[in-house]
Amino acid sequence: MAEAADFQGTSASPARRWLRRAGALLAGAPLLAGVLQLPAAGPAQAASSGTVSVSVDSLSPSAPTDGDTLTVSGTVTNNGKQTVTDAHVGLRVGPELTSRSEIDSVARHSDEPQGSTGTEVGDKYEEKFDKLAPGVAEHFTISVPVDKLDLGDDGVYEFGVALSGQTSAQAWDQVLGIQRTFLPWQPSEADTKTKTSFLWPLISTVHMTAKTGAGELQTPEFLDDDLAKELAPGGRLAQMVDLGKDLDVTWVIDPDLLASVDAMAAGNYRLQGADGTSTPGPREHQAIAKQWLAALQKAVAGKEVVALPFADPDLASLAHNGTSVTGSLSHLKDATDVAAITVKTVLHVTPSTDFAWPVNGAVDPSIMKVATSAGADRVIARSDSLQETGGLPYTPSAARPVGGGTTAVVADARLSKAFEGDLTKAGSATLAVQRFLAQSLALNAQTDKQRSIVVAPQRMPTASQAQAMAVALKALQGGTWSQFQDLSAAAKDKPDPGATTRIPSTYAYPSSLRRQELPRAVFDQIARTQDKLDNFRVILSDQSRVVTPFGRAINREMSTSWRGRRGEAVSYRDGVEAWIDDLTQQVKLIDKSETKLSGRSATIPVTVQNNLVQPVGHLVLRLTSTMPTRLKIHGKAYDEQPVEVSGGHSQSVKFTTSANANGRVTVLAQLYTEDGKPYGDAVSFDVKVTEVTPTVMLVIGGGVLLLVLAGFRMYTQRKRAAARQADEDGPGTAGENTGEPGNPEAPGDRLPEESDSTSGADDPEQPSDPAPDTAPESADPSGTGERVDR
Repeated sequence: MAEAADFQGTSASPARRWLRRAGALLAGAPLLAGVLQLPAAGPAQAASSGTVSVSVDSLSPSAPTDGDTLTVSGTVTNNGKQTVTDAHVGLRVGPELTSRSEIDSVARHSDEPQGSTGTEVGDKYEEKFDKLAPGVAEHFTISVPVDKLDLGDDGVYEFGVALSGQTSAQAWDQVLGIQRTFLPWQPSEADTKTKTSFLWPLISTVHMTAKTGAGELQTPEFLDDDLAKELAPGGRLAQMVDLGKDLDVTWVIDPDLLASVDAMAAGNYRLQGADGTSTPGPREHQAIAKQWLAALQKAVAGKEVVALPFADPDLASLAHNGTSVTGSLSHLKDATDVAAITVKTVLHVTPSTDFAWPVNGAVDPSIMKVATSAGADRVIARSDSLQETGGLPYTPSAARPVGGGTTAVVADARLSKAFEGDLTKAGSATLAVQRFLAQSLALNAQTDKQRSIVVAPQRMPTASQAQAMAVALKALQGGTWSQFQDLSAAAKDKPDPGATTRIPSTYAYPSSLRRQELPRAVFDQIARTQDKLDNFRVILSDQSRVVTPFGRAINREMSTSWRGRRGEAVSYRDGVEAWIDDLTQQVKLIDKSETKLSGRSATIPVTVQNNLVQPVGHLVLRLTSTMPTRLKIHGKAYDEQPVEVSGGHSQSVKFTTSANANGRVTVLAQLYTEDGKPYGDAVSFDVKVTEVTPTVMLVIGGGVLLLVLAGFRMYTQRKRAAARQADEDGPGTAGENTGEPGNPEAPGDRLPEESDSTSGADDPEQPSDPAPDTAPESADPSGTGERVDR
């Protein structure tokens, strides 16, 4: 950002400040000459650098006005090896800082004893210590009326808290430790106030998997129980809501967070285990989730709410590595479409979905193109990415038209980054607050022209960072140089004609951010998972049970929160793909052993098993003969039949076959979706074709043999009977019993027992007797609800 104001002095009273600076230089000339005559002072002071550390743990009020009493509290710690004696903590007011760059410079050297800040306020406003032993920390609190600080014109003043004392090695009074901070001084209402939009982000990491239970409620499965910790009283998200409800902010919310908390609040959620199993989530966490949602609903009532695309997709990764993979941009569109519905359902407010927010506000042409591809026409950038090149002597308003109907909303980098880093220590948090307020006041003093400034802090502030942000915002709200404005209003404000609108090139994108991007392989895997989902969904009777959880899981695979967590990201994506594979395999063909085909035609059953809880259909089962010259399926090389199977059932599909020659033929069974795509694994089995099998031949041969034996028995019996009759009649009478013509007794001469033995009417059935005729087996498929055994 241009800092021409640093050199041109474009404050509210430039002439008066110039006179005051000149007077200070003239008054300090004799003192400077005295210092130059004491060469030993410099090395001695340098030798004591870092002897004592000073921490300013609180400064209240942060932005004092006339009549206030300033109270400063903190600790001093002797880090040296020698005891410090005759020590005291004093307050020092330094010169007015007339530019934002000067504030940065003081912040970089905030604890260096060299060049001590101003002179002490007075011995009435100090705290004394007889001695400070090595390694010992002492607390101090000093209160001073603001009018005793001798502050001049409105502006930002350097403010120091210093410990002075001496050691046995350096027996003279000297500054042994100091902490510099800033004192914003604007006791009366500013003639022109800066309109400030502060984003309050409610974003978390990914918590929900693609898995859901088989019941009507589709019990969701979570990766872990970390979300409950953030929601519990004292947790990060709990504090974000509790602090934000009293602040003038624009809420920026990831709908995935709301969906996850809402799922937890509904109860019966489960937690993923390391061994692939899951366990029920603690019931008390349901109450925590409900309480948090209720508090959030109250906090956002009447406030502006901006909804990011679902799961906060990484726009830069998508722009740089994902656009070359087919279908990647469609996921961003889906994430945007579902965002408003989710927020409205859970929070009962209608959010704005017009904004896109790349990581750290870093933009280039490809990011801008992707960010606006799903319908957002306002991109939240940051001034350290879209830098000023027009030489403006002030920070321009946030809105910048960049062409194509797109507005870049440029957040101020200094204010946006003020609360980064470790702010768990009170001293660090206090310095962050004072620096933020100093930058805000210095920005307002740059010009009499009113401007709209946007502050976009880090996406996921820690609890301590959120607390520091809240302290600064409360001071800003109660201050005299700033007024709150919604983000949408800032985006609509008239842009400064001198502000830059040129988007930096792709080569200017920070390498530190590029190293954290999701690689192309991630988007390839997402596309593969989507293809599997598309192939699976067409067979389902209730697609929403699968499409919704998997669609949201795929959105989560593109989340910005995976930056810096490569291992966790890989594990999550692999888990999603493995789960769709597992569900797909629940509908499959049952393996078959070798089938024997007797005769020239028969039916072959193939069983389809559905282990899902819902019916499946829109499937076709194809049975193919690899040798159609020997075995045909319904008179062709293959035949197809539609398949519908109820949930938890199997169905046997029967195919009519005809054989032309004996031998073994391999047959392939394969499921297809109605659009012709293979579904699942094929099953192959052998069919052994014989026109007449050895068993049938054996039965037929046995029957013929029995018939021959029976005929031979009848013949021998008749022959023996005739011989006995001839013996009884004597010689010469044989012709009388031959039944010849002219013998009237011949027809009635058959012996009774002979007649019985040859009639065969009451003989038992023989093995060769044919079985009763039966109807041919039906070739129709069994019903969809039929359970069929292999």
